[in-house]
Amino acid sequence: GMITLFAENALFRWLLLACLGVGVVTLVVLLTYTVYKGWPKLNAQLITNMPSQVNPSTAGAQSAIMGTLWLMTFTALWTIPTGIAAAVYLEEYADHERRINRIIEVNIANLAAVPSIIFGILGLAFISRGLGLGPTVLTASLTLALLVLPTVIIASREAIRAVPRSIRMGSLALGATQWQTIWRQVMPAAIPGMATG
Repeated sequence: GMITLFAENALFRWLLLACLGVGVVTLVVLLTYTVYKGWPKLNAQLITNMPSQVNPSTAGAQSAIMGTLWLMTFTALWTIPTGIAAAVYLEEYADHERRINRIIEVNIANLAAVPSIIFGILGLAFISRGLGLGPTVLTASLTLALLVLPTVIIASREAIRAVPRSIRMGSLALGATQWQTIWRQVMPAAIPGMATG
């Protein structure tokens, strides 16, 4: 009985290690092959040249790289201030008994569960065509901001909620206003958690 149990445990452990080994070996082979085939093609042209169907040998990814940088910058500009402000309001100022605040919280939770394709369709219909912005970086950044905003709000709220209540009470007891308490005590303590989120 006991010997059989040890044998079964050892067999199961070796089976798991074999599965892990298959995954690791496959990954190493794929990475090695990619580096071997791609290394000679890595040069400055990849960053400085634009994509080209006419001459693929000199084509680069400048537009994709710059477009990504612009997109992330504008998305951060819309998302970070709005998300943090919404989180501060909901955690520090909102009366959770009021119906409007409950509706806001439900909508944030629902938005976090909406598939990204829906945001894409809304961005095309309302931002690109409805507002007349067209297929621009501004349209893309506003659409992406709507997509990630619920995540930013939820992460920021969790970070603010993690700040001990005693810090707020101590600050208010020393004569600070609610805004001074949030700005000078709560936010500095919550920023690492927000950044992680």
